[in-house]
Amino acid sequence: MSAARAALAGEEPVVVDAGGLDLLDASVLESRRGRPTLLTPHAGECARLLGRLEGEQVARDAVEGAPLEHARRLARATGASVLLKGSTTLVVPPGEGAAVWSQSDAPSWLATAGAGDVLAGLLGTLLAAGLAPHEAGALGALVHGVAAEHANPGGPVRALAVARALPGTVATLLRRS
Repeated sequence: MSAARAALAGEEPVVVDAGGLDLLDASVLESRRGRPTLLTPHAGECARLLGRLEGEQVARDAVEGAPLEHARRLARATGASVLLKGSTTLVVPPGEGAAVWSQSDAPSWLATAGAGDVLAGLLGTLLAAGLAPHEAGALGALVHGVAAEHANPGGPVRALAVARALPGTVATLLRRS
């Protein structure tokens, strides 16, 4: 926990996923303003974080019913880019009127244990390479979704299979450009 808190207090880019989202409060978020930060909640985590930050309960169903509205609210409330995971993944920068990216290439089987960890690792790599959080989120969501499609055996896909498909997916996407 102390390493996560130190990372949030530092200047380096950070991806905040899963339990790390529970470390975010007003003081941590204020200290991160202007620093490269990418939050990666699913609908339930987005609802809990918005409820905590805004002081009123937000239902997961509300986030699932209006994902863009809630992702924008979270980006405004935190000053961070938000990658809201779901059947259509959204990437929302914190600025008013900023472009939003969506990604829906991933198979529904991707909602499996460890898949979010693969995505978080990929996003961290892209941030460490110097991409802005919203760019890392958009590119990471695309690569992760296409890798999951390549790894999909026609049913449940293992996170390790998605991770192993990443290099070939990157090569395929680079050949397309």
